[in-house]
Amino acid sequence: MTQRHLTAYPADDHDHHDDLNNLGLQADAGMLLRPPLDRRRVLGLGLLGGIGLLMGGGAVARGTGIAVAGSKGSGACPAAIPGETAGPYPADGSAASGQSLNVLTRSGIVRRDLRTSLGTGHVATGVPLTLNLKLVNVNASCAALPGYAVYVWHCTDDGEYSMYSRNIVAEDYLRGVQTARADGTVTFQTVFPGCYPGRWPHIHFEVYPTLASATSAANRIQTSQLALPQAACAAVYATAPYAASGGNLSRITLSSDNVFSDGVGSQMPTMSGSARAGYTANLTVGLAR
Repeated sequence: MTQRHLTAYPADDHDHHDDLNNLGLQADAGMLLRPPLDRRRVLGLGLLGGIGLLMGGGAVARGTGIAVAGSKGSGACPAAIPGETAGPYPADGSAASGQSLNVLTRSGIVRRDLRTSLGTGHVATGVPLTLNLKLVNVNASCAALPGYAVYVWHCTDDGEYSMYSRNIVAEDYLRGVQTARADGTVTFQTVFPGCYPGRWPHIHFEVYPTLASATSAANRIQTSQLALPQAACAAVYATAPYAASGGNLSRITLSSDNVFSDGVGSQMPTMSGSARAGYTANLTVGLAR
């Protein structure tokens, strides 16, 4: 696959506290990837919770104007999100793909806009995607979890991972960390991921108890993935430069995916937007704290 870049985007309008956090963090010792956790003993509850969220309203994430379902006071609380494998390309200090790469220690990794590579300034192409996550404590009536940190990463529009794939080993875009605001929300500006052979379109993320601890996978308290809705994927993959993704999507289903085959009741975000204007994805992430 060939590498593609766009001209730089305008400066991000992220919150001022992001600027203060936009510093390198001291690396901790790496550790091997822990195995995937036992999943979905409460899948049925998660599905009911998801239905309740769609009917219950929600709070607005500050600075986004987007309602995030499942907020405290909506009358619904999602099941705790299941643990998933970080996969072969986490760049979180753990041993993966024969390496122990760690983007979490790089200056500038705490950011809202993930599209620009910190080292080269190159910008990832693709349909714009705004990702809103709301962290809540399922053991406390889904109270918000401010101050927790979320590390997000995903593939490019043509299914490659920065820092690992041969064509983009020098890039570190589509990776970044945010700190949850007072209402438990984090927002990332990125691009819609492509679909590569054998996997349903997805986004990886890890949760850390504090920003200071978000320097190594050794400190994470949860690793999971969100599954992108089929309708949005089909619309995006009908456009360039996602030509290969459409064919890959036609050969995979949620039920045959090795991660999502046991259900996505708490991992499927609500989506709004279009392939032309860009999409917004909202997901409430339940954590057992």
